[in-house]
Amino acid sequence: MKLHRYERAAIGFLIRHLLVGALGGMVFGGLIVGFDIAHLRSLADESADGILTLLLFFFGLFVTFGSVGMGVGIMSLAQDED
Repeated sequence: MKLHRYERAAIGFLIRHLLVGALGGMVFGGLIVGFDIAHLRSLADESADGILTLLLFFFGLFVTFGSVGMGVGIMSLAQDED
């Protein structure tokens, strides 16, 4: 199945915004873990499933921030006719 030029452009637009949002989520998560906010890093270090906990935490941030990034990109497509 071959994609048309406008379909490739639309998918590329969404992927770019997804990656920007996901990068923001990774930075946000890194800061939370780095500064040990709410003792999340300490809890993960003491837990037997600490790596799984952090993976799920970062996956949730990836999905949330990536979705917000795509939503912002889509909402920014509207132009005023003034």
